[in-house]
Amino acid sequence: MDSSELAEFLSTCRARVSPDQVGLEPESTRRRVPGLRREELARLAGVSVDYYTRLEQGRSRSASVDVLDALAVALRLDEAERQHLFNLARPEPAKRKRRARPQRVDPATLRLIETLDEVYCPAFVLGRRLDVLAHNRLAGALITEFRTLPAPRRNQARFVFFDPHARELYGDWATVAADTVAMLRLDAGRYPDDPQLSALIGELSIHSEEFRRWWSDHKVHQRTTGAKAYRHPLVGELTVEYQALHPAGDADQTLFVYTTQPGSDSETSLRLLAHWHDQKRPDIPLETQ
Repeated sequence: MDSSELAEFLSTCRARVSPDQVGLEPESTRRRVPGLRREELARLAGVSVDYYTRLEQGRSRSASVDVLDALAVALRLDEAERQHLFNLARPEPAKRKRRARPQRVDPATLRLIETLDEVYCPAFVLGRRLDVLAHNRLAGALITEFRTLPAPRRNQARFVFFDPHARELYGDWATVAADTVAMLRLDAGRYPDDPQLSALIGELSIHSEEFRRWWSDHKVHQRTTGAKAYRHPLVGELTVEYQALHPAGDADQTLFVYTTQPGSDSETSLRLLAHWHDQKRPDIPLETQ
């Protein structure tokens, strides 16, 4: 158990839940702490105040599945937050904390994202630490051509926080950046002993005050579906809808597929971008590795 990370996560989650959200009677006197008190959360979760206090302070070395489930319900955690709580409180055995081997994208996935170019769908694969493992031509034209960058810069978090182009590209950069931090936080809970992840978080913390602020919020996020707005320098504003999938059931890799509404201005913009890119860019391998 990473006691300090667990303690901070529980404390920040507790501060986000107001008493009225969980059906507690309002008080006539002003509360001295934001959110729930420890004794209130303990009562909601069905555990003793002493036990919960020891857990939040990092003095308890174990927590049962039932207790963690009860805390997740009481804190109104979503699925990503619940997963993070379990990762922090019940880490995998040391022998399963792996693995320094290079991340590779399955050839079938590479063929899939290449085929998606033909229907004007940007697609890319993110691995651990938000490393960009592969993308098709249209994703490179829409976002950036990661395949031509030095290996350390083929990373979504570094792109979002360190590349000036990113701040102009995303219609709502702050939301994208905060979600990126929350995705890294989820990864950190899954792989607390990953030295490359620790180095990345350290680098981002040193060079970005915004990253430090969002990191201290202890929010976690797992993308599934949604929409994202872009302001592309060549084709202007467009909005895509995305789906996040795990190819071949690999939880360490996420395939993002972008689509647009048929007949929309956004679809027209992607088609124009695809034609421009095909004329200007030579063919290069799909994988960034």
